Order: sequence, then C-alpha cells, then structure tokens
Amino acid sequence: MEQACETLEFFCLTEEELNVEAVMKTVMHASAGAALLFLGTVRQFTHGRETLQLRYEAYPSMALRIMREIGEEIQCKWPGSEVAIHHRTGMLKIGEIAVLIAVSCPHRREAYEASQYAIEQVKSRLPIWKQEYAPDGTFWVTSCCAHEGLTARPEHTETGEGRW
Repeated sequence: MEQACETLEFFCLTEEELNVEAVMKTVMHASAGAALLFLGTVRQFTHGRETLQLRYEAYPSMALRIMREIGEEIQCKWPGSEVAIHHRTGMLKIGEIAVLIAVSCPHRREAYEASQYAIEQVKSRLPIWKQEYAPDGTFWVTSCCAHEGLTARPEHTETGEGRW
C-alpha cells in the first residue's frame, strides 16, 4: 500500500486524495511565467458504457522511476521547467482525481507542451492498471506499458494485495 504524498514531493503514488494546492506550490519558482495543472478524473461514461467506480493498481518502484524519467525528459526538452506527477491507486469514485500533473515553465507555450507531453507519457509508460466497475461487471483496461515488458497486472495473494 502506498503512503500519503509528502508536501513538496514531485513524484508520488498514493491511496490518499491528491492535494492540488500543495502540488502546484511544488512546481512554482521565480522564473516561471506560466503554470498549468492537469487533473485526470474518474468519469461516469466511457464510450457510452457506464462506470460505477475504478480501481488502480501499480508497480510502485517502477512507476516512480518512470515518473522521475518523465520529469527529467521535460526539464531537458523545456529548460527552466518544473514538473510534479501524482497518481492515485486503490478504489476511486466518480469525480475523484486519479492523476495530477503540475508544470511550470518560463512561457505559456512551453507549459502547455510540457503538460501534454507529461500526460501522454504517463498514460503510455507507467505500470498502472485500471479496473473498471460497470453495472454489467468488471474488466481490466488494456495494459499501458507493454514496451516496458509489463503486459499484465500483478498476481494477487489471498489477502488481495498485488505480488510482483
């Protein structure tokens, strides 16, 4: 089970609610002329199918390593930028924040580009799996990170906790 994110932590996985204000403060700095916040939330309908709730599972050490890599890539592509990526795990209800990305850059164009880059990389590279609960049953959404060699979610022990 992941712990609550500490204040001023740039990369974090947690079962706790995400703190938008604290994460924004993490990326703010004197050279930032623009700051953006991206919130990925649990929506009620996906492609016409109703969702009741979601459950996220992660491979924590690898997910945090990849978050840091994405942050380093952003700082190289957009000099003067800061980025924070926080992602929830566990059960989430409709409307709850699943992923929070905060980016600051010297200029707005770079901030928009860096923010979009961050969410696209998070969606395609992080070893985080999503289980959707619908009125007609539950199903796992296709794995995000086959290129990392992780095409399946973790096995479960009798306690229900993931095992890698």
